[in-house]
Amino acid sequence: MLVLVAPGQGAQTPGFLTPWLELPGAADRLGAWSDAIGLDLAHYGTQADADAIRDTAVAQPLLVAAGILSAAALGDTFLPGAVAGHSVGEITAAAYAGVLDDTAALTLVRKRGLAMAEAAAITETGMSALLGGDPETSVAHLEKLGLTPANINGAGQIVAAGTMEQLAALEQDKPEGVRKVVALKVAGAFHTHHMGPAVETLAEAAKELVPADPKLTYVSNKDGKAVATGAEVLQRLVGQVANPVRWDLCMETFKELGVTALIEACPGGTLTGLAKRALPGVKTLALKTPDDLDAARELIAEHSA
Repeated sequence: MLVLVAPGQGAQTPGFLTPWLELPGAADRLGAWSDAIGLDLAHYGTQADADAIRDTAVAQPLLVAAGILSAAALGDTFLPGAVAGHSVGEITAAAYAGVLDDTAALTLVRKRGLAMAEAAAITETGMSALLGGDPETSVAHLEKLGLTPANINGAGQIVAAGTMEQLAALEQDKPEGVRKVVALKVAGAFHTHHMGPAVETLAEAAKELVPADPKLTYVSNKDGKAVATGAEVLQRLVGQVANPVRWDLCMETFKELGVTALIEACPGGTLTGLAKRALPGVKTLALKTPDDLDAARELIAEHSA
């Protein structure tokens, strides 16, 4: 059994979309999405520098567009056993599962990115990764400092989020066993209560959408559970911006489903890295450029049910 996953913010790098736009029809699709959301995705994916694509309002639609393009390149007959996404990657997964059509997904993620950027501007906040340590000990320590364990990624990886003062306190008072605290280059404390205003904006945007029930097993990063209805998927996408990402629970569900292979949509690498540590024996492949497509198709042939 094979699962298709989509990465979250931070996976993008300058020029990463350039080779994908050489695929038949890709540039036209990207152009149509750009017109629909009022953002030049081709420019940001091929020419913009690292600072420009770090902007939350740009990075999020760029990642979803890349994920949809790369997954579609695997072919119309490819049906993974399950799909899931990390943070904004859940919108990519929702599109691939048929919950939202491509344009609706890009429209929603554009509004998500803008709303989260606005929410992040209210208070100076950020995120830091903890290297090493016991997860339970670290989570308890973060909560004592008023921080949120915003990403519990499995394989011993936790990301804390909160105000800059709280994060500074964390650097001086690390949880037992944590070797280092690394500040992340993000605009704010995503997946915490600081994103409350963005939830309200997305709730209004969601009223304009008509979701379909997923045609594939859709694993939610809220709690690692499979979600059966489009209405619930959409509800979770709205609330997710202020809720912690539980990628560790998603990977536990992959184990329970009997997953034997995992493909990560473009720009792949982050989630396959976690899977290599947390899912021993599961074959992994990251779609970084179209050169990876042949190997991905071979993996699909070997592991699709």
